[in-house]
Amino acid sequence: MADDYLVRIGKLIRDARQHRGWTQTQLAEALGTSQSAVNRIERGNQNISLEMIARIGEALDSEIVSLGYAGPMHLRVVGGRRLSGAIDVKTSKNACVALLCASLLNKGRTVLRRVARIEEVYRLLEVLQSIGVRTRWINDGVDLELVPPAELDMAAIDAEAAVRTRSIIMFLGPLLHRMDAFKLPYAGGCDLGTRTIEPHMIALRRFGLDIAATEGLYHAQVDRSISPDRPIVLTERGDTVTENALLAAARHDGVTVIRNASSNYMVQDLCFFLEALGVKVEGIGTTTLTVHGIPNIDVDVDYSPSEDPVEAMSLLAAAVVTESELTVRRVPIEFLEIELAVLEEMGLDHDRTPEYVADNGRTRLVDLTVRPSKLEAPIDKIHPMPFPGLNIDNVPFFAAIAAVASGKTLIHDWVYDNRAIYLTDLNRLGGRLQLLDPHRVLVEGPTRWRAAEMMCPPALRPAVVVLLAMMAAEGTSVLRNVYVINRGYEDLAERLNSIGAQIEIFRDI
Repeated sequence: MADDYLVRIGKLIRDARQHRGWTQTQLAEALGTSQSAVNRIERGNQNISLEMIARIGEALDSEIVSLGYAGPMHLRVVGGRRLSGAIDVKTSKNACVALLCASLLNKGRTVLRRVARIEEVYRLLEVLQSIGVRTRWINDGVDLELVPPAELDMAAIDAEAAVRTRSIIMFLGPLLHRMDAFKLPYAGGCDLGTRTIEPHMIALRRFGLDIAATEGLYHAQVDRSISPDRPIVLTERGDTVTENALLAAARHDGVTVIRNASSNYMVQDLCFFLEALGVKVEGIGTTTLTVHGIPNIDVDVDYSPSEDPVEAMSLLAAAVVTESELTVRRVPIEFLEIELAVLEEMGLDHDRTPEYVADNGRTRLVDLTVRPSKLEAPIDKIHPMPFPGLNIDNVPFFAAIAAVASGKTLIHDWVYDNRAIYLTDLNRLGGRLQLLDPHRVLVEGPTRWRAAEMMCPPALRPAVVVLLAMMAAEGTSVLRNVYVINRGYEDLAERLNSIGAQIEIFRDI
């Protein structure tokens, strides 16, 4: 039992240190001890006094560590407040996780600029570190440096971190070029219903990858005699499926054509990164990608992922639901044009600046100012489509927006089995949402929001939608166990507070 507590405390300390952006050496210097001692503490192999725990907590500015208990994080929201001012959109969560996986293609040093400091990224970093990749936050914790080992130690993989992220599935594409056999834990992530990996397997079998799934593991074998002899046609125009095919093609010695490919924002960012590695990719932004692979990639690369259109949509929805005037800066407009067209038809009052270029030199950005508007329900249903259609991850935000519009809006979330069901959690806050079937919700507005205390939905975007409704509801609401929000958003509560929200983070003690 004592050893179990030491391991738990060690993980708390490791997580707090990584959140601070410190290396083990930096923490050791602050404590006046050695890096090896910090390493033993974090692995649970060192007895640790309450005094030392308190000193670590003070050094890392982390109450969690000083208490020695990592209870779930909750949010206390004082609603009914108007937002104002301006807020910048952070870099794309989905692009960042794809680029972390793509760093495994490169034998050289990879630097990613302004990486999203979110739980999904932390989990992937834990996995990468466990198999031998050296990672460190640089430039005051803003940027991330990754240096791979000569040989990856897949036997040492951090399975606990791996199963908490679905992004681990994108290790398959790079790893098939590095070893003939390996094991990966099952992919996890949000609870969105059944999603098979068969589309990934259909694409990757063309590169000789064979997968057997047993006892919570994918057992992978690679047959080097097999390579694509004709275009790969994806059976699902999915983002991660396309990314996995791209990652496999990047180091394939030859030209690979990928058809029915996603052209979404994270896929484009991955293509731009592959080009920085020296891989030629034709057709970026279309559904047919032609990849000129390089068998050996050994370069020092510096890349800036673009801004997150889904976070931009979150912030726009926050302004709409709270009837606020707000400027959202650095919005990747190419990936929000359909959403804005729908909102314009609903009556949204907004304007935008001329376009300018993101730090990656490719993505088009604008600053958007949203003002309080009298919205009407759209005539047509709200439903997602592959890019350039309405983004799948932006559909839930229309549930909150439709709730403040006059009339009835049909939302058809056909992609996921369970997500539409979670949207009915808005009824706890005064919404009038009728679940027609597992994929369709009828939303009636306008809504008189009311405060409530409730558990966080286990899916990222519906969880944020609930938080936005709490911000609009007069009184004090509590949203419990918000880990899923931290998977996809960096310091969301603090950033919303900076534009006028009143959200307090607390834990059970």
